[in-house]
Amino acid sequence: MFGRAPKKSDNTRYYEVLAVPKNASPEDLKKAYKKAAIKNHPDKGGDPEKFKELAHAYEVLSDPEKREIYDQYGEDALKEGMGGGGGGHDPFDIFSSFFGGSPFGGGGGSSRGRRQRRGEDVIHPLKVSLEDVYNGSSKKLSLSRNVICSKCKGKGSKSGASMKCVGCQGSGVKVSIRHLGPSMIQQMQHACNDCKGTGEMINDKDRCPQCKGEKVVQEKKVLEVHVEKGMQNNQKITFPGEADEAPETVTGDIVFVLQQKEHPKFKRKGDDLFFEHSLTLTEALCGFQFVLTHLDNRQLLIKSQPGEVVKPDSFKAINDEGMSMYQRPFMKGKLYIHFTVEFPESLSLEQCKALEAVLPPKSSPQLTDMELDECEETTLHDVNIEEEMRRKEARAQQEAYDEDDDMHGGAQRVQCAQQ
Repeated sequence: MFGRAPKKSDNTRYYEVLAVPKNASPEDLKKAYKKAAIKNHPDKGGDPEKFKELAHAYEVLSDPEKREIYDQYGEDALKEGMGGGGGGHDPFDIFSSFFGGSPFGGGGGSSRGRRQRRGEDVIHPLKVSLEDVYNGSSKKLSLSRNVICSKCKGKGSKSGASMKCVGCQGSGVKVSIRHLGPSMIQQMQHACNDCKGTGEMINDKDRCPQCKGEKVVQEKKVLEVHVEKGMQNNQKITFPGEADEAPETVTGDIVFVLQQKEHPKFKRKGDDLFFEHSLTLTEALCGFQFVLTHLDNRQLLIKSQPGEVVKPDSFKAINDEGMSMYQRPFMKGKLYIHFTVEFPESLSLEQCKALEAVLPPKSSPQLTDMELDECEETTLHDVNIEEEMRRKEARAQQEAYDEDDDMHGGAQRVQCAQQ
């Protein structure tokens, strides 16, 4: 006896969940699931509901029989049992069986009896020069890390067996009580010393000879860090799943944080570069030229226009000679040149007369002898204004303190006299 054919229902949603067309090949489904599942894995901060939905969609579409039923009759037909069930499997089991272990470097099995915790990320500062981030560079760094023991597969024992720690009853922690006084106690929780907080004990004769029961061994690894053009100070470069491994733990990441070193000549502000250059008074008035060696060792000729006068503390800019822009390596900001002008310490009378002959006339009017006789002579002296102001401020603070101290002392003396 044949049952009636079920009504058609939605048969496109699973394809939309995996972001693949309806004619996607099994290989396309695998690629799509792998990419989306890693992105949405809860241990990586993803959405648990989205992770379950992805696993269910992949479970159905990767099974030829279930996919045929889904394509023909839709989602409701699977729920009614035509395909051997609508997918009641643990999404974490599907994920683990698909990857053959953790894709994050944990190397663990698919057991989800208790939720795997995520290992800590390892942060390393990486000092880089301005040349490194202008031109781009690669740095090879040797690091030591813990990896799951290959001989015992992270069990710590030759037989793979372990016993519950007697000292902490398998909890990994102990509680100690400290008496603070009558009717006062303090409870303190700390990791069990017997099992080092693991909750397990391994027989000495059964210990793995390679890791000595520690479950992990040290490994030296060389990582090649690519510093891209235009990267910013404090920008992070992440190596997923390269931190310390531990049993039943999703391995954390190694993160390098760029720390840009000061440059003796160039200063960086975003995508722009600043360069300080000092001119003599003659160069500022009569023209200059000099060679600027850039961060990629190119020689730039910097010169003024004929008849141009450069004023002290002025800026000039060169387009497209600034900092390389991140992920836009053929685009650059501006190079700003800040000019300071060095004046001579003094001039001879002959030099003064020569300059007066060619420079614009003095703006101050000439005084008669009678007007000069009515004026009082003054003497100018050099002064460091910042230092002078600091001294005045310190003196004022000290005087205010002394005055306040005198007021409080006087009040006390008056009070004593009244008594």
